[in-house]
Amino acid sequence: MSRHHEPGFMTGLSLLLPITLSTMAIVLLAPVLPGLLGEFSHVPDYEYWVPMVLTVPALCVALFSPVAGILGDWFGRRRLLLWSFVIYAIVGIAPVFLTDIKAIIASRVAVGLAESLIMVLTTTMIGDYYQGAARDRWLAAQTAVASMSAIVFFNVGGLLGRAGWRAPFWVYGSALVMLLLVLLFTWEPSEKDAGDEAEVPPHHGSWAGFPWARMAGIIVVTVFGSVLFYTVQIQAPLGLVALGITDPAKTGFLTSLASIGVVVGTVIYSRVGRMQVSRLLLSEFGLLTVGFLLMSRAESPLPFLIGCFINQLGAGMLLPTLLVWAMSSLPFEIRGRGAGMWTGAFSVGQFLCPLVVTFANKQVGGLLGAFGVLSGAALIGAMIALAGNLRRREVPVHG
Repeated sequence: MSRHHEPGFMTGLSLLLPITLSTMAIVLLAPVLPGLLGEFSHVPDYEYWVPMVLTVPALCVALFSPVAGILGDWFGRRRLLLWSFVIYAIVGIAPVFLTDIKAIIASRVAVGLAESLIMVLTTTMIGDYYQGAARDRWLAAQTAVASMSAIVFFNVGGLLGRAGWRAPFWVYGSALVMLLLVLLFTWEPSEKDAGDEAEVPPHHGSWAGFPWARMAGIIVVTVFGSVLFYTVQIQAPLGLVALGITDPAKTGFLTSLASIGVVVGTVIYSRVGRMQVSRLLLSEFGLLTVGFLLMSRAESPLPFLIGCFINQLGAGMLLPTLLVWAMSSLPFEIRGRGAGMWTGAFSVGQFLCPLVVTFANKQVGGLLGAFGVLSGAALIGAMIALAGNLRRREVPVHG
């Protein structure tokens, strides 16, 4: 294969599709959770063990992503990424043949470790190959693709689940298709010339010049924003139940309709993403505030879903803003570690989201009231962004 000198559409697509593996880990298996619970109901404390099949990969991503970034800077991106696809496919399919719940959970830990490498390295390589507006478009597209894939995987998981709880695990073999695309359309990035195929690992391990203060601020905002980002996707079906819709298929379908707001928000970001960080955050936290407020005041499903959609508009703009903000101005030699820290922070927010909502629920005595608490939290974020905007001391998102 000849060496590449300019990244084309297929290069970006081959690095974009793997983001779907992050949603596959949870969404694909959600429809078969009842089957899993029934299968292992004889195991002591099964009600704690079985849900870990869904959640433990995300926890592993949160913990291991910074390490994945370190490995990417030291050993290079592409070789690690290719091996990560192989591992992901093998351990992802493994539960089809496993009969012990602890062995299945162990395989899910391995899925999380491989997933962290895939997420960090693909994001890093987008930053390596593309610059300016092109880089921002591909990074922003990750949000839309992840959201759309969640809708697809939920339905695929449900259909395959009719053949038994093991059937959806075969879908993890799709990682091998992504491996083939990366093999055909990417090359090992080099800081000297994007067209030079690096024959030896870069061995970048120095932390000299790493923007610790800047990244710390971005990480704090990312964890906060991630909690708000995932609230609707995780809690909206329960909100609909509280408003009288109890059919799981209907609550799932209505939630997926509201989640289209994420895709629309990503499109909006692609048009306004070159604004300053504080202005973007002001509008995004503002949309989240309004959405949560409408959800908390809703007395019927329609206004609740309108609030969800407005909320998801803000969420769809927020994620690419945070990602581009983190990746901008990171030089090649530390880009993997920066991407790893951001990915870990976003996954921490995903892990904390249900805990935060449950805590707020208990404090105010109901899920709809908890959405009101989150509206207040988003308003605080908007006010901080407004203060930053008034100072006008920040630089644009794009470095």
